[in-house]
Amino acid sequence: MLASLLHLIVVLSASGAAAQSAGVANLDTASIAKPRTGDWPSYGLDYREQRFSALDAINVDTVARLGLAWAFDTDYLGGMEATPVVVDGVMYVTGTWSVVYALDAKTGALKWKYDPQVPKAWGKMACCDVVNRGVAVYAGKVFVGSLDARLIALDAATGAKLWDVQTADTQHHPYTITGAPRAAKGKVFIGNGGAEFGVRGFVSAYDAGTGALVWRFYTVPGNPANGFENDAMEMAAKTWTGEWWKYGGGGTAWDSIVYDPELDRLYVGVGNGSPWNRRIRSPQGGDNLFLSSIVALNPDTGQYLWHYQETPAETWDYTATQQIVLADMTIDGASRKVLWHAPKNGFFFVVDRTSGKLLSATPYTKVTWATGYDLATGRPQFTSEAQWVGRDDVVTVYPSSGGGHNWQPMSFSPTTGLVYFTSLGAANQFKEIPYEGRRGEFNLGTELVAKIPIDDPQLVQAVTRRVARAELIAWDPTQRKVAWRMPLPGAVNGGTLATAGNLVFLGVHDRVLLALRADTGTVTWRFPTQDVPQSAPSSYLVDGEQYVAVGVGGGGGNGLMFGLDRRSLPARSRILAFKLDGGAQLPVVPQANGFGDAPPPTVRDAAIVTRGEELYRSHCFRCHSIGGAGTGRVADLRRLPRAFYDNFDAIVVDGTMAPTGMPGFADSIAPNDAAALKAYLLIQAEEDRALREQPQWWVALKQTYYDAVATVIAWLL
Repeated sequence: MLASLLHLIVVLSASGAAAQSAGVANLDTASIAKPRTGDWPSYGLDYREQRFSALDAINVDTVARLGLAWAFDTDYLGGMEATPVVVDGVMYVTGTWSVVYALDAKTGALKWKYDPQVPKAWGKMACCDVVNRGVAVYAGKVFVGSLDARLIALDAATGAKLWDVQTADTQHHPYTITGAPRAAKGKVFIGNGGAEFGVRGFVSAYDAGTGALVWRFYTVPGNPANGFENDAMEMAAKTWTGEWWKYGGGGTAWDSIVYDPELDRLYVGVGNGSPWNRRIRSPQGGDNLFLSSIVALNPDTGQYLWHYQETPAETWDYTATQQIVLADMTIDGASRKVLWHAPKNGFFFVVDRTSGKLLSATPYTKVTWATGYDLATGRPQFTSEAQWVGRDDVVTVYPSSGGGHNWQPMSFSPTTGLVYFTSLGAANQFKEIPYEGRRGEFNLGTELVAKIPIDDPQLVQAVTRRVARAELIAWDPTQRKVAWRMPLPGAVNGGTLATAGNLVFLGVHDRVLLALRADTGTVTWRFPTQDVPQSAPSSYLVDGEQYVAVGVGGGGGNGLMFGLDRRSLPARSRILAFKLDGGAQLPVVPQANGFGDAPPPTVRDAAIVTRGEELYRSHCFRCHSIGGAGTGRVADLRRLPRAFYDNFDAIVVDGTMAPTGMPGFADSIAPNDAAALKAYLLIQAEEDRALREQPQWWVALKQTYYDAVATVIAWLL
């Protein structure tokens, strides 16, 4: 009791000190709802999250003069997914491992840095890289969610920690946070990730001043024997069967949380089922609420208001966590308050945000799991060929689990009436496998990736780039169709920014930041960024000059698993800021390091090597890519110095390198399995050496041939 009282006194004292730093990011709900021109005070600019900057000094006529104003190197090389937030001339942005940086928005000079000291071994629990999508700035504070599921409040002026709360039970469950918090009405809202590892999702509200928990809303029901937290959970439980709670259930709210100041509601995008295979988690069927749903809550109490489920009985990893955009539309002659949503499942949704009624659902990419939606019931019309559960064969389904559209934020221009977002036209192959359910492993009930019978990474790269069918889509939500589209060169692309200068900015796989005409899609400017500009840009004003800023650093799920781009990289991921007539230059990228000296294989038994490949796909693929090839930011396991292979068990099983981010797998890899995994990787290393010894003229010739083969494969699919 005394300790709690002392803690409260410390928190209140710190809060008072922050309040005295008047004028430093001292935002309230009203100033985020209608932000001051020139600031970018929240993740999506304001609560509507349309990401449209009214600044127009940088426009179609002047954009050719756009140049680099400054560059800031973060502490790590890795995936950058945060949108830079700018208030009062200060930029607040996060990098990998949840580190927060406060920068002078005019010069890029560091004002302060806060490192939450996330244990590097916890990266094992992150499904899709140790990324972070940004901060919430509110009431003189900066709020960040850490990878190990803490919510932290910092003094906006100094970076001093004001409070730090554990939002989830990480002692017993592998929860993570990668999403940006949202703040409104004196509260901070945050969700979590971890569905692939078997957790139960929820969203929480904390007091912005003290860090006290105000309310919590679970997104899937728990064990009925323990009682239900509220009527909504009792209702949801009727749509589940079996003993779903033993598998976690999933439904993590890992990204989109939007406050609606007009209706005073909070909208939460809910994620996929855990495991993906619905026959395991709910064997007698059922819709499994609130998976793959948008749920409306009372922001003061967390009380359930309504929901709309986009993918009932979700079983393809079709999360509804992608960005929710608030808008007003005229439909059938009447003005409607709506939300727009382009989730993973391939349909663009228009939903009445007063009632949750579906108004339209139109495919924006190739979709094979459903033919459309019944507007009377709001339900999809499923296809039989996409139902992989309960079958013995491999089933191909569009879109892939990477999503027709994923976390990359989209933007809307009221000038053109178009919504801009990146899309993938790839497929997933599903095949049922036994559920093992070990902590720190993907527990999906399906193979994560079908075995790829390609030994040459050069061919894998060519196929991946074309089969991904990446593109930028300009979507007309009124006409419910694509206004224009532009093909993109690979699977790793960024979010978008629309501006009053008739421009759309986005970063693309080929390590370039682009500006396009918002009305036609014509490319008007490009800047080589040395790494993928993967975050969504923001725009702001300082001393009368307009800037565009973006985080540069490829990674995330697609970047780690399928990026396969191992060219030389900068030493660190960066924040880049541009302005008219900017003249700064990026430093020259250092040459790639030499190769290691992996020993030759000593085990060639086909059964052992096959077992090693199975272990690699279940434990290692999501970080180290196909065949151990890495991405340049994560180690190429085929090219490590001999010492790593000599100490293989100590590293892979015992975790001697856990402090650097390479966790141990003693809880799931037995000694014999470790030997099989090592045998597989040494075979991969041997094949890699043979490929590297080929003459360059032969490599170039193969590239031309592989590109042609990949084009044919993409056409056939």
